[in-house]
Amino acid sequence: MQRKINWLLLCFSLLGGGIAFVLGELLLGSRPYDLPSIVLVGIYFAIVALGVGLGCLLAEMISPRLNGQSWKQRYLGLSWKLLPLTLVMLFAVGTLMEFVYELNFGGVKPVKDVVMVIDDSGSMLQSDPGNSRYAAAKSLVQQMDEDNQVAVVTFSNDAAVVQPLTSLSNTENREQVSAVIDGLQTTEGGTNISGALTEAMNVMSSDNRTSRGSMVILLSDGFSQLDTSRELSEYVNRGIQVNTIGLALDDPSGSVLLQDIARVTGGQYYDVTDANLLGDVFKQIYDRLGDRTLLTERTDATADSPYYAIVRILALMLIGAALGLGLGIIFDNRHLAKSFGIGGIVSGLLAGLILEFGLNGHSFWDAMDRLLALLVLAAVIALFTFVIPVGEGRLSRRGRRNESTAAPSSDGFHSPRRNRGSKGF
Repeated sequence: MQRKINWLLLCFSLLGGGIAFVLGELLLGSRPYDLPSIVLVGIYFAIVALGVGLGCLLAEMISPRLNGQSWKQRYLGLSWKLLPLTLVMLFAVGTLMEFVYELNFGGVKPVKDVVMVIDDSGSMLQSDPGNSRYAAAKSLVQQMDEDNQVAVVTFSNDAAVVQPLTSLSNTENREQVSAVIDGLQTTEGGTNISGALTEAMNVMSSDNRTSRGSMVILLSDGFSQLDTSRELSEYVNRGIQVNTIGLALDDPSGSVLLQDIARVTGGQYYDVTDANLLGDVFKQIYDRLGDRTLLTERTDATADSPYYAIVRILALMLIGAALGLGLGIIFDNRHLAKSFGIGGIVSGLLAGLILEFGLNGHSFWDAMDRLLALLVLAAVIALFTFVIPVGEGRLSRRGRRNESTAAPSSDGFHSPRRNRGSKGF
């Protein structure tokens, strides 16, 4: 039993982790066959197991510093056969951890209903002369998932529900909502944000499906009197975010009001100077409702939840432990399984912290965070044999049986043991 490091294994492990990162990013970007997040994350970590496992196996095959020459001479073939088992193990653990991470605890509801509240007051003739806000709303309707519902509220002096909550499960409904939006036009009235928020809440209160979460997108270019603490209390109590868009706001009080509405309800505020950019902003708001996965930023109601932060970190620790244990199984070595497994827990903790506090929704930097997490996962496991000593020790019965029937001879090779209860010839 010795504390030692195979530097070639460290290098190959990092290389395998880097290759797995590239393949994993291609998977996340393409999302083939519209795979659900649970399966996607499972495949991602199976790819990580393949990259790191293959790298470690090749390194020990070239320089068997950790597992010994006897493993290379007698059990290398078995290790190649055990490699797929590690992929299956990581797929299973990754899928299970993602399933747990996506569960909604503490009254959290997945946001499926979107209410678009659009300002059509007279000032919009200057702020949005081309009616880009209607085109943006219509484009978003076409991009929403089939399990979404959408409603449209417009306001000037008064607020009106021009489209109640409508399921987008079929093309006919999408076209119906789009036709309603096409018929909207700017009026000569003022800006009654208070009345608009009241009507939006009435729309969401009329929906009897308590398992569905709701969200509001409020666009305006003006200001109106609003007691945020009182008039937004129901939004706060029901956990409904109001994401606000300020379009070409010249009056600072209008910007302050929209920021307060978003802050009080837990939403986001977007300042837009060019109406032609509204389509991108609407899509950005909708995308923030995206899937809650171990590999991406949380953008739903759990974004700041310490509970889900802990769940992500614990999940990565278990995935790291499974990866380390899987490497020990590949090498059919109980001492390596112990060292790599404990190293996997430590590396999973570090990887979880990197993802939890590093992911911010920016595609490039989020990818870099995932790369760093994978490299840390691979490196710490490979280096942990310097912390926990390792030696030769088979996991499988086949290995133990072979060891029990062979004893080292004076020339360093194994020779059959004689049966002490019988005479030798």
